[in-house]
Parts: sequence; C-alpha cells; structure tokens
Amino acid sequence: MKYRALGRTGLKVSEITMGTFSFGGKGPFGMVANQGVAEARKLVDLCIDNGVNLFDTSNMYSTGLAEEILGEVLEGRYDDILVTSKARMRIGDGPNDEGVSRWHLIRECERSLKRLRTDHIDIYYMHEWDGTTPVDETMAALDTLIQQGKVRYAGCSNYSAWHVMKSLAAAPSHSSRFVTQQLHYTLEAREAEYELLPLSVDQGLGVLVWSPLTAGLLSGKHRRGQDVPEGSRQAAGWNEPPIRDMQRLWNIVDVLVAVGEEHDVSAAQIALAWLLRRPAISSLVVGGRNEEQFQQNFKAVDIVLSEDQLQRLNDVSRLPLIYPYWHQHNFARQRFCEADQALHADYPDRHYGGDDLLV
Repeated sequence: MKYRALGRTGLKVSEITMGTFSFGGKGPFGMVANQGVAEARKLVDLCIDNGVNLFDTSNMYSTGLAEEILGEVLEGRYDDILVTSKARMRIGDGPNDEGVSRWHLIRECERSLKRLRTDHIDIYYMHEWDGTTPVDETMAALDTLIQQGKVRYAGCSNYSAWHVMKSLAAAPSHSSRFVTQQLHYTLEAREAEYELLPLSVDQGLGVLVWSPLTAGLLSGKHRRGQDVPEGSRQAAGWNEPPIRDMQRLWNIVDVLVAVGEEHDVSAAQIALAWLLRRPAISSLVVGGRNEEQFQQNFKAVDIVLSEDQLQRLNDVSRLPLIYPYWHQHNFARQRFCEADQALHADYPDRHYGGDDLLV
C-alpha cells in the first residue's frame, strides 16, 4: 500500500480507503450487500493486512447499523486506524433529524461515537449541503467538536464549489477549516474537474473519491449489448449515479478493457489507476462483496499507465469545455496557475471560432 498526505495536513492516508456502505444491508442499502459482523470482520482484517489505514462510514448507512458493525470490528484497534463518518442526511422523522445545524451535528457526532466505540472521529464530513442552516453555525459547531476532541479533521461531501468556499471563509479557526472533500469522480463522471478539483488544488484540500467505479459500471463486467450482470447493484434496482449518455459509457468501458488487457489486469484496476494520477486525489473509497474484489482493488496502486494509455482514456472520456472555461482556454492559458491546470491540462489547445471549442 502507498500513502498520501490528506491535502495540506500532515495526516497520511492509504491510497485505498475501505467503504462500509454495504455493512448491515438495512433498507435500500440491501441492494448493495448485507454484510454482518463476521463477514465485515474478515474484510476489515484483509484491508488492514494490506495496509489500508482509513475506513469510511456514515450515520445514515443502514440507519447507523454500518457504524455499529464497524465499531464492533475495530474496537481496541483504533491506535493505528483512521475512521471517517458523516452527518446531514435524514435519519428520523423529527424536524431536527436532518441538516447541519449545531443541534443536529453535535447530537449525531455523539451518537456516532457510541456506535463506533471510540472517543473521536478522525474525519467528520458534512454529507451534503444544507441551504437552510447558516454556514457560520455549521462551522462553529464543527469548531466546538474539534476543541472537545471528538473530531480531529472536518470535511465536506457533495458540495458545490461556492458552498465549499463559503464554508472555508466562515470557519472560526484554522482547526475547523475543511481539509478534504469526498466527491464522485470517475472516467465517466468528470464534472468535478470544472470547479471542485481546481478548488482543491488551490485551497489545499485532499480529495477522497466515492464510488470510483461508477457503482460497478466501469468494472468491465458491464458491457455494450449484454444483459445486466446477475447479482449487480443495477440488477437489484440501484440507479445511482445517473448515466446520461450510455454510448459514451460503453466507449469508455471499451478503452478500459483494452488498456487492461495490455497490462493483464481488469478494467476496474485501470479505472482506479487513472484516478490515482489525477490532481489533489488522496484516496479512493472502495467497497466489495468479497475478498477477491478487494485484492483486485489493492493492485491498482502499482499500475503505471503510459502517456499513450492516459491519452486514450482522456480522449474517450473528456467533457466539453463549458463557459467560461472555453473562453479562458483561448485567452488566458498563458497565465494559468496549477489550479487552472487541474481542468485545462488535458484539453488540446484550440483556436478561437467554431464548434471545436466545445470538444
């Protein structure tokens, strides 16, 4: 396993994070898997044996059951292990059972600590934007939790870039400032390159990627013109993330499979290896139904993609340069900074005029 700094912090995290989305299998989470304590322990032990030091969960995964299972498995082993959790999503029927108000965050953090059987959460994510709570209230609540020692670092997930910047500006102290984002970013879903990756480079935020294989669609098991694989999330009715252009998806999968054959590895491993080359990436949050899936994911950290292979992957997946980026690309690229290049570096230079601006 290899380790990277989490943004500008001194914290080192494994390039692969274990996701516990499948622990518990309560409600709609059962579409993914239904892993109890015994199965979870086996997979957690495998991850630890392979150098994984970061485990990701949330208070809403199976309504807290995932945290309970992870806490039982990790109890007594937290000295060398990092754990993340999240709050914001609705977890009850009451008017204060969702959001990022001071009341909700402090209550949910303390509940998560009990379920996880620990006295602190290493990275506490705001799981989603809450436009009804003043951002200074949220950041002050995080500052309280950090000063109390219940949270070590704060982060956000699924925010827009202006949400992140507003939150950074409202942080009452350096310690309560967001140090990381957890976001969806794959060869199929590259929207984060427009704003969120450049922001992360500029502000020194680490990036953890959730669902880096697009819910398995980039694994190579789903192919053009074939039936949905039996036992997959999609076969069970799971429909996240949305795919807006199925032909583009299959074109990406075709290239992933071809590059995988050149390395004698799976399409999934190539998809993960590509992500690990992207700006600001700290770790990829991966789950798995069995030990074999995790073993395959671990091998992705050692794959070295050639410039030609990277070019082919970028060419088949590149999104249009929307405004104002096509204009900046034509008139400002001589004065781009490193953060600008997080978007623009992979786009061929274009001359002003014509539809080729949108390629």
